[in-house]
Amino acid sequence: MPLKPEDLKASNLIQFPTAIAGEDMIINLPGVKPGELVLSGPVIAKIYMGEITKWNDPAIVAMNKGLKLPDMVITPVHRADGSGTTFTFASYLSKVDPNWESKVGVNTAVNWVGGIGGKGNDGVAALVNQVKGSIGYVEYAYILESKLNYVRMYNQAGKLVSPSLKGFQAAAANVDFTKAEDFYVILTNQPGADSWPISGCTWEILKKDAPKESNEAVVKFFTWGFEHGQDLAKSIAFGPLPENTVSTIKTYWHSQLGI
Repeated sequence: MPLKPEDLKASNLIQFPTAIAGEDMIINLPGVKPGELVLSGPVIAKIYMGEITKWNDPAIVAMNKGLKLPDMVITPVHRADGSGTTFTFASYLSKVDPNWESKVGVNTAVNWVGGIGGKGNDGVAALVNQVKGSIGYVEYAYILESKLNYVRMYNQAGKLVSPSLKGFQAAAANVDFTKAEDFYVILTNQPGADSWPISGCTWEILKKDAPKESNEAVVKFFTWGFEHGQDLAKSIAFGPLPENTVSTIKTYWHSQLGI
């Protein structure tokens, strides 16, 4: 979760993004193959708020004509630990359901309405694999690595999209990181036909008053990442930042840390 500029200043911190990423829903639904099930943000919000409880609910059936959905209880799986993954997920649902923020919240840990919790992406994935009828949210890189059963979604433009690096980058194309104070940018529910709705960034946070040699070592590491590690990032569906953003981050380091 990116920190707001006022919170950074209050704690003598700085932050910057390192890559563009995304999340998707994973399911354990007998007879349904990866990418076959279609969901929308409002439906997912209602599932996690306990308002849609069966897989053959009319709202789900209406989006999945031709797909046989069982009369099976839905078990929502969430992160038991605080995480940026939860923040991105909750941020998205707060934008598509007016009741989400008051009922559940938007933070790295929220007030879940029922369901079961797993620690980390691997804990959520393990529970979804074990519990028939379950649904959970994980980083897309983890879906690729573990070949999990993912869903397709409708985005803000009403287009049916699959999770992809292209979709994460399409969402990021709507914002200018270089003009955002302390790079504070939220990429969920961005407009555009190709935008993946649950997109976000990875973030780094540094102490301005840390020993200079410490921050110099960190900056050296991320400089290498920006200049030489982009192909590694792309190999697990993390998108590189635009060149002008990287240039602005280097200027930011110099102005904030004197490096």
